[in-house]
Amino acid sequence: ALVISIPLSFFSGIGGASKAGILVKGSNYLELLGKAKIAVFDKTGTLTKGVFKVVETCADGISEDDLLELAAYGEYYSNHPIAASIKAAYKGTVQIDHLDGYEEISGMGIKVLKDGKEVLVGNKKLLDSRKISMAGAKQPSKVGTVLFVAENGAYKGCITIADEIKDGVKDAIASIKKCGIDNVVMLTGDKKEVADSVAKELGIDTVCAELMPGDKVDKVEQLLREKDEDSTLIFTGDGINDAPVLMRADVGIAMGAMGQDAAIEAADIVLIDDDPGKIAVAYAIARKTVRIVQQNIVFALAVKIIVMVLGALGFANMWAAVFADVGVAFLAIINATRALKP
Repeated sequence: ALVISIPLSFFSGIGGASKAGILVKGSNYLELLGKAKIAVFDKTGTLTKGVFKVVETCADGISEDDLLELAAYGEYYSNHPIAASIKAAYKGTVQIDHLDGYEEISGMGIKVLKDGKEVLVGNKKLLDSRKISMAGAKQPSKVGTVLFVAENGAYKGCITIADEIKDGVKDAIASIKKCGIDNVVMLTGDKKEVADSVAKELGIDTVCAELMPGDKVDKVEQLLREKDEDSTLIFTGDGINDAPVLMRADVGIAMGAMGQDAAIEAADIVLIDDDPGKIAVAYAIARKTVRIVQQNIVFALAVKIIVMVLGALGFANMWAAVFADVGVAFLAIINATRALKP
């Protein structure tokens, strides 16, 4: 009964999860998920749609069209959603023969040569690293992700881009809290004002903003050290930068439809349709599966011990022994199949 029902319960739980559009790569991840008390989320592409739109431009010494042109040239080779929004806002055509020396600067932005002039497009850290001053420049008034643009060491302006929150995310956060998650954490490279705005709307407990890719791993390491020994931490992300964090977390969950291949490969659980609400479903399936396993263990051992004691006292016959062996195994199998229903 024990040998058959325990793995069968986990197989049934994995099967039930797959029916709900949740791919679990192993029974151990299902068990760890059921113990989760901390849920960590990446923001862009996970909690938000990753569909950005330019909502404000603040040019400094050039026209807004020229500012968008510089940004479009800088982001031309990038396939990031932010880059797509810049290229969509720029009404002109990028001439590839004017571009040279494309370089991605991890966690900060992009550097290109346009007609021999160095163009920088990225966050404030990028400009600070080159000691480019923004003194006296107009500041953005709208909340969003801000890209700063510089040409030949001179500040040219900034572009504010806003992202939409995914449908149902707020309900998903509320659901996982009801399931037993004590602390919901959001990690993002965005400005603190943007992150706080999203967190307030979604009901997120802890916000860690303005992070570089390596900082996300450090934050998860810190949370792992601070959590209780008998609880686990889950991380949900979709981008290539999330792969190291997905591997470091106790359970890594990736978005399957829009997620990067590296994130899907590194994750332990994959949400096929990118619905964050499925995290609460996966959590509930995991808890149910572990309960069924515990029920089978207690039931199988209890019946066998009782029949052995009765047999030693002369009260149990052969049919009682048959029930304690074959009958208990059969009932444990029937109980294990309950996990097939999400």
